[in-house]
Amino acid sequence: MTASDSTRLPPLAAAAVDRAPDERATPGLIETARADASTRVLVLAGDAAPLAGPAELLWVAPATVPDGAAWALLGRDAAGALMLTAVLDAGEDKPFDAPGGWAGLRAIGGALSPHDAGAFVEALSLGRWLLDARFCPACGALTMLADAGWSRRCPSCGRQHFPRTDPAVIVAITSTRDPDIVLLGSNALWGAERYSCFAGFVEAGESLEAAVQREVAEESGIEVATVEYRGSQAWPYPRSLMLGFLAVAADDDAARADGEEIAAVRWFTREEIGAALAGEGDVVLPGRASIAHRLISEWHAGAA
Repeated sequence: MTASDSTRLPPLAAAAVDRAPDERATPGLIETARADASTRVLVLAGDAAPLAGPAELLWVAPATVPDGAAWALLGRDAAGALMLTAVLDAGEDKPFDAPGGWAGLRAIGGALSPHDAGAFVEALSLGRWLLDARFCPACGALTMLADAGWSRRCPSCGRQHFPRTDPAVIVAITSTRDPDIVLLGSNALWGAERYSCFAGFVEAGESLEAAVQREVAEESGIEVATVEYRGSQAWPYPRSLMLGFLAVAADDDAARADGEEIAAVRWFTREEIGAALAGEGDVVLPGRASIAHRLISEWHAGAA
């Protein structure tokens, strides 16, 4: 496996946020920050965030946040102000009105600035854990937040818990014979014309290379001849780290859907992919926030 020489990062991968990890252990940091009007807060309601405009997050003062939120430190902005997230369960009504409305990461992440995209994916990844992992998995006791929202401590058994990340591989497959076609698959849960790269979680005791070979073979019938790493990004649905690869098929004719998870596989020409990226025709490709979109668009542009 060779490392990519591409200088382009996936849309949610830029290290554009100062996470201030050395400050997380400061006693009372969240309470102090909430009392400071200069603190900037990114509120989440479910997986949606408020927008100041079409492609800009709305950061609010702590006093704007409704009661009942789970709080955590995101870091500091360029001016040195603390940035927090305040996470609320999804509801039919949003907590407050926003000039640009509310949108989820899937919909807006690919259009945001690197800073806002990084803050959104950090807040959503951490926020899902804040809401979903309140109880100790060892003894079932209600845990207490620590480290400015980045850990939980169990008052019953004394264990310390941290946000979990699950690695997953995602792969675009190119032809061994024709450089101008790419193999994509249609998940059985999608519409018939929606296609994407092949993906799956890394299993216990498995390397990334082995996971690529296994997942591609299981879902598409293809044995891969070569594998190239292309980049990674967090994908908090629910807690994945997506590791992107470009693989070359050993035998193009072996392509077939597994008939369970993948309903159809199809070799696409560069022209067909170009039309789909432009929103033309019936084929629907992944949204701009996803690493799948980056893998496909880089292949189409000849950068992969």
